[in-house]
Amino acid sequence: MKIFGIPVVLFIVLVLPHSASAQLKVPILIYHSIDEFSGKGSKELYVTPENFEKQIAYLRKSGFTLLTFERWHDISKVNKPIFLTFDDGYKNNWNVYKIFQRLKTEQFQPAATFFVISDFIGRSNRLSKADLKELADSGVISIQSHTATHPDLTKITNFSEELKGSKDTIYNITGKPVIAVAYPYGNFNSSVLQQTKRYYKFGLTTTSQYYTNLAVKDEEYLLPRIYIKYSTTLNEFIKIVEGS
Repeated sequence: MKIFGIPVVLFIVLVLPHSASAQLKVPILIYHSIDEFSGKGSKELYVTPENFEKQIAYLRKSGFTLLTFERWHDISKVNKPIFLTFDDGYKNNWNVYKIFQRLKTEQFQPAATFFVISDFIGRSNRLSKADLKELADSGVISIQSHTATHPDLTKITNFSEELKGSKDTIYNITGKPVIAVAYPYGNFNSSVLQQTKRYYKFGLTTTSQYYTNLAVKDEEYLLPRIYIKYSTTLNEFIKIVEGS
């Protein structure tokens, strides 16, 4: 037993910490519309379905594991963890689900998080209650909060309506836990963090960097996200997700 003890200890000390730290540079991507740009709104907030499908195909080929925040505890357990998030709850986000269905395999099970504005649910260009229920029941899409009316949270006082109200509305539609909120415009301050912690386990910003588990205070309420835009080429996407 003593003969093999030292090599095993060295493996644990030298190899495992390196592997763990390598996994903790986690990209959390932010998208908005998955559709052809029609001339309305900001072009950079669109990604065409064709380009999005190429991006997901790359993730599949390269062994990424797509997670939602219900599986946050798995980031140090799976191969190449990544989170795909979609803000605002646009109707065209249904394209995400359709592309996932085309590309899924027994080994590759894609998943994403839709952050919806609860008071906008059912508008002509937004997902409906029926849409959200079907997506949530699929087990592929996690429906989470982007507040009730998309205000700058640093400039309001009615936190209960925006944070708890949106959480309750979404839960009543999907029947699934609502544990994460994406701050509108990425804006937050100490008051926003304090209020968010009353209702959610996670808060997402638009700080453009990777999640690296720095063990700082309120880290899970300051989660960074990296934009994927209309102009993002496949090579640029690869560099982003590979951290190169």
